[in-house]
Amino acid sequence: MKMHCYIISYDLCKPGKDYTSLFQAIKAYQYWGRLTETTWAVVTPYNSVEIRDSLQQYIDDNDRLIVIQSGKFAAWTKVMASNDWIKEALVK
Repeated sequence: MKMHCYIISYDLCKPGKDYTSLFQAIKAYQYWGRLTETTWAVVTPYNSVEIRDSLQQYIDDNDRLIVIQSGKFAAWTKVMASNDWIKEALVK
């Protein structure tokens, strides 16, 4: 099964809400990395629609969520995941 890297980004609009279940759902993917406070990368055989649909249950109706299949090229600075992890994940 072909694996791809997907970028997950969200805006959680309800102040004070506990989004622990969303974070746990993202971390349930075998290969994940947190890039910024509200942006993660996962490597999975699932497609962007399947990822979005699986995560929607953990956010409110007014929250925003986008899942993008990454390309092989990127530039970054001071992300939370290690540089090695990002370089390896992007090629999937």
